[in-house]
Amino acid sequence: MIDKRKLDHLRICIEEDVESGDPGFENIRLEHKALPEVDFDEISMDIDLFGKTLRYPIIIEGMSGGLGRGRKLNRDLARVAQDYGIGLGVGSQRIAIENTNLVDSFQVRDIAPDIFLIANLGAVQLNYGYSIRECKTAIEMIDADALALHVNPLQEIIQPEGNKNFSNLIEKINSVAKKLEKPLILKCVGSGISYSTAKELKVSAIDVGGVGGTSWSLIEGYRGKGIIRDIGREFAGWGIPTVESIIEVKKTNLPIIASGGIRSGIDAAKAIALGAECVGIALPILKAWSSNSIKGVKNFLDKFIYELKICMFLTGSKSIKELNGKIRPDKSKHP
Repeated sequence: MIDKRKLDHLRICIEEDVESGDPGFENIRLEHKALPEVDFDEISMDIDLFGKTLRYPIIIEGMSGGLGRGRKLNRDLARVAQDYGIGLGVGSQRIAIENTNLVDSFQVRDIAPDIFLIANLGAVQLNYGYSIRECKTAIEMIDADALALHVNPLQEIIQPEGNKNFSNLIEKINSVAKKLEKPLILKCVGSGISYSTAKELKVSAIDVGGVGGTSWSLIEGYRGKGIIRDIGREFAGWGIPTVESIIEVKKTNLPIIASGGIRSGIDAAKAIALGAECVGIALPILKAWSSNSIKGVKNFLDKFIYELKICMFLTGSKSIKELNGKIRPDKSKHP
């Protein structure tokens, strides 16, 4: 049942229009330097993330696992991540915890020994029998550098098979964070996060997953029938846009992974200038892979990285750290 659902998700993301809302990047303007005082060829794009170096500030977000297409997707993306020196998240590993025959579909260390690799479980499973034990199992299963606990209340409530008990999860997430030996990332799934929620969390980082990218309400609506299809469309843009989520989480001083509608290197530059350490990308990678396999993903990343580097050059930023704060003040309110 879970494996079929995951394959449905992949198929719908590839075949249907599943994006909704505005992430907010159009309203952000980077500070252009007429005289950058930078040599383009000497710009450094690497970052340190929890003690591991990423050549570029990019994480390919978790999408799938399981049989067939999901297994091939994970392994192809792992090869790309290794070649580019970027991070990789796998899809939810619940399916492999409950069916150990599927464990190898998530294991990619044999082809990507050096990457920053993120394990993945649904936070709501902490209300359905999961504990620190399963969290450690997910990490050990793939020799991960960190664990993402994803929070997706909108998706779960639209999904026919969804888990709907989200009570007392902040306390349980914080308990896992305290006991876990590896970094714990709170990963939002398409609806963003507010300051009031973020400030209660004791995690290592937050992946904001804001409105403006993939809408899981739409995806579950496509899977559903009758009123579920209509409800999926009605809630497609529900939540907090990515830009607003970055700004709010920044107040907590927690490291930020910006995701949700990151579609270009320009979007990435704006997210980093707003305070994110790095960006996460999922849907454009999936579509590039679906159309032209590994070559398609590499073509997408080459363009994305070059756009980001141009933004760094034009803002006079020799490093990713220097890009932080290079936002032009909004003069529209003060003519």
